[in-house]
Amino acid sequence: MNFDMGEAAEVLQRTPYSLKALLSGLSESWLHCNEGEGTWTAAEVIDHLIESERTNWIPRLEMILREGEKRPFPIFDRFTHLQHAPDVSMDQKLKDFIRFRTENIAKLKQLIDPALHLELTGVHPAFGVVKLRELLSAWVVHDFTHMAQIVRVMAKRYTEDTGPWIEYLSILKK
Repeated sequence: MNFDMGEAAEVLQRTPYSLKALLSGLSESWLHCNEGEGTWTAAEVIDHLIESERTNWIPRLEMILREGEKRPFPIFDRFTHLQHAPDVSMDQKLKDFIRFRTENIAKLKQLIDPALHLELTGVHPAFGVVKLRELLSAWVVHDFTHMAQIVRVMAKRYTEDTGPWIEYLSILKK
């Protein structure tokens, strides 16, 4: 097992600031490009991350602590942010993400004793029984997944413009 609560928190704390450094102050064309129909822009990914902070990670963690396997987690709609994302600037979205994440890291540290809680279980509506450690690991990897997605989407905007260098730019390979 590689999971370490302190190491997980290191990544979770840095994600919003890494995305702020990458996205803050960029032209709208960078923030609203995508890979085609049914794909997300950087702005939409940030909306999704905010929604995840509000309704996914900590609520599920609290449910494991409170109820264990008594009932499954509510279904998390991974696409709800597309229906009701407010028309807010990227800088405001990043501030919101930082605020929600900071609050959630504080709750995580307050609620979880790694020596006592990591093997506690809950019920995911699709996966069945899951461990708290798995939920926290997924949270970290979820961050990495969406950071990679943002960078890939933005890079692909210049696919045709790279000319022959595309041969050496693996992020642009299909």
